Amino acid sequence: AEKLLDCFEHAHTKVFVILALQTAALMGAILDLTWDRIDFDDGTINLRDPEKEQTNKRRVQVPMTATARAALREAQRFAVSNYVIEWNGRRVDTVKKAIKSAGEKAGISWVSAHILRHTAASWMAEAGVPMSEIAQFLGHTSTRVTERTYARYSSDYQRKAASALEMPQVRSVVPREAGGR
Repeated sequence: AEKLLDCFEHAHTKVFVILALQTAALMGAILDLTWDRIDFDDGTINLRDPEKEQTNKRRVQVPMTATARAALREAQRFAVSNYVIEWNGRRVDTVKKAIKSAGEKAGISWVSAHILRHTAASWMAEAGVPMSEIAQFLGHTSTRVTERTYARYSSDYQRKAASALEMPQVRSVVPREAGGR
């Protein structure tokens, strides 16, 4: 993530990547984000656009991380429009080319805005966040999709299954006649 962030030329694309990694939001949700849905006092980012009808790709309100807060505070200082991700005072339509270019510079040409969402979800799973919480954070209506996609990244994934295979009576792999106990 740091290597990728170092390869962006413009602040608005860097802020986009930070928000993608800190909110696990879809590209459209971040590009539609306006300053009135950033609540610094409450520490939340409301990715739901009140102007748009809710679809299967649900947008949610998420807690603001310290990393997101710092990036948003800095971006707000230079804001000239209502959009968080803006260029020349207007909403940015896409960041696909910028991410592809930065990814190539960073040596990770396969990166995309959607990969950033997967990265954030994988980080949560690796940290032991329950699948139900990850599903809510991602806006999934069911944990089935979340579990199918991210369970293997969980530090606890299959730990119970592995513990069933423990053989406490086996203390050494060295045969007794070879000096084992």
